Amino acid sequence: MSKEKQQADLPEYRDKRFDRFRDTWYWKASKPLRVIIHFFQRIRNAYIHYGGVKGMYRRYKQKRGEATKRVDFGTKSFPDAARRKLEEETVFPRKIKFSILVPLYNTPEKFLREMIGSVEAQTYVSWELCLADGSDGKHEDVGRICREYAEKDSRIVYKKIEKNLGISGNTNVCFSMATGDYIGLFDHDDVMHPSLLYECMKTICEKDADYVYTDEATFTSPNLDDLIVLHFKPDYSPDNLRANNYICHFSVFDAKLLEKTGLFRPEYDGSQDHDMILRLTEVAKNVQHIPKILYYWRSHPQSVAADIGAKTYAIDAAKRAVHDHMRDYYGIEVEVESTRAFPTIFQIRYPIEGSPKISIVIPNKDHAEDLRRCISSIESKSTWNNYEIVVVENNSTEQSIFDYYKELEQKPQVKVTAYTGEFNYSRINNYGVTFTGGEYLLFLNNDTEVISPDWMEQMLMYAQRQDVGAVGAKLYYGDNTIQHAGVVIGLGAHRSAGHTHYKMPREHLGYMGRLCYAQDVTAVTGACLMVKRSVYEEVGGLDETFTISLNDVDFCLKIREKGYLNIFTPFAELYHYESKTRGMEEGEKLRRYERECEHFRERWKAQLDAGDPYYNPNFSLDYSDFTLRF
Repeated sequence: MSKEKQQADLPEYRDKRFDRFRDTWYWKASKPLRVIIHFFQRIRNAYIHYGGVKGMYRRYKQKRGEATKRVDFGTKSFPDAARRKLEEETVFPRKIKFSILVPLYNTPEKFLREMIGSVEAQTYVSWELCLADGSDGKHEDVGRICREYAEKDSRIVYKKIEKNLGISGNTNVCFSMATGDYIGLFDHDDVMHPSLLYECMKTICEKDADYVYTDEATFTSPNLDDLIVLHFKPDYSPDNLRANNYICHFSVFDAKLLEKTGLFRPEYDGSQDHDMILRLTEVAKNVQHIPKILYYWRSHPQSVAADIGAKTYAIDAAKRAVHDHMRDYYGIEVEVESTRAFPTIFQIRYPIEGSPKISIVIPNKDHAEDLRRCISSIESKSTWNNYEIVVVENNSTEQSIFDYYKELEQKPQVKVTAYTGEFNYSRINNYGVTFTGGEYLLFLNNDTEVISPDWMEQMLMYAQRQDVGAVGAKLYYGDNTIQHAGVVIGLGAHRSAGHTHYKMPREHLGYMGRLCYAQDVTAVTGACLMVKRSVYEEVGGLDETFTISLNDVDFCLKIREKGYLNIFTPFAELYHYESKTRGMEEGEKLRRYERECEHFRERWKAQLDAGDPYYNPNFSLDYSDFTLRF
């Protein structure tokens, strides 16, 4: 290769050539055309992302009001004088003192004073603030300021640590200072909502909780109303917590739990909170979530909130925390890997025990090409070999499908059985199960196509767990927008159930990265659903009173009633070619759908009234994209 050629391929030479090109008259003359092209490209991307014109308009309206609405989660949400008086005078049935633990290290004066001030401003007054100071000799002002506050308020306790022990060691010094009934962990540069401890106390007393956590916001220092992230969390979700420390801030817990868990462990410094929260929630009897933003996480150049990607020690510590937790509490050796969403959002690979048979049940009427594509993709792409396919033929009329059935007769792993009654999705699948012999059942629509070669393994690794019922996959339409990524009850116009992240682009990270990790959900779609045969039999299979719609959601709710978790995993991917433009059914089909929605709402009224535990009540039930309910 010539020297000129080598130079031409270097970035600096390419940049110079482009700069010269931009100075030409034809580049300048074409600017209006480029602006128009880029404008329509942005419109097209927005159209796909927000689900059409209506979605774009809704997002526009939301954005217009966002600057004023968001501030309602900041200082405008603080109690006024009347509310403060009411909270301060509330008499609770229990007497609880909170010990707020803050390890200090070279804390800037402004951050330190704002942190302490936010504790002093609490409307619930039975607290102590334990400050353990590991600052170096150049930051003696930290101690001076803390002693200043401690002299004025006996609830503030300060201790200077002679040698910095790291975040875990310094926090453990705070533990040794604590005399409270419940412990709260507080970062030295963050801020509390004035009603934080009041709301925690209220929840502890009303629900007998021994672990309580809240929603949180990240703000850009120094303006508490400049909220850049609003994190509205689900109720306690163990799989979410393993994959992502979503609980984070703020939480309080019964001090007695420490007798079972022990204190912070220095080997997990950087992700010591994740390690501690995993252990605490594992032994807690009643974990409760307050769906209110009561904690403000400050983002500044030195904070983890600003750039955890630069702190590889924290990422490695988080991986070890999850791995060791699963080993120590469950005896399982998992693999923990960072995902594309964020370095500390993880894909967890569980080992698969043995080689159990998976029975795939596929209802079918006509649609020979759809069924051929579905089965061919299973055969050609799947890396799991121990499976059988049972096709349930239901009143087909086209010769092409019967010709294909003859081809399938030559395949030892495939059998075709006929159900001649009128269409009833639940009954057809239940009938198909009677012809299966696998330990695991996989209900699959005929208009799906496998993408992930290890899709069965990704589902099986969860389905084999003793605490898991149904497992669902991530499904896409043919245009690579999302068809299914978990089901929320109460979502949608009929207030029965709907899919989250619906019609978002395939590569979307999801709300707070939710499209990038396996998580607990209330329900998953029956278009691709795996379940143990024993669990299927325990709940009585699919309810045949739901002939077309909501049978899968009803099935999942029956599973949850038995105490099992339902899981959505984004690592099992398939296409689902169901037409997303067909619109609502009309005539008798529409009336039947409405009857089934009514039937569902009556059966699961208590659950619908309580709200989906994995969908924060601050989100609107009118939209599937985690739009806030203002």
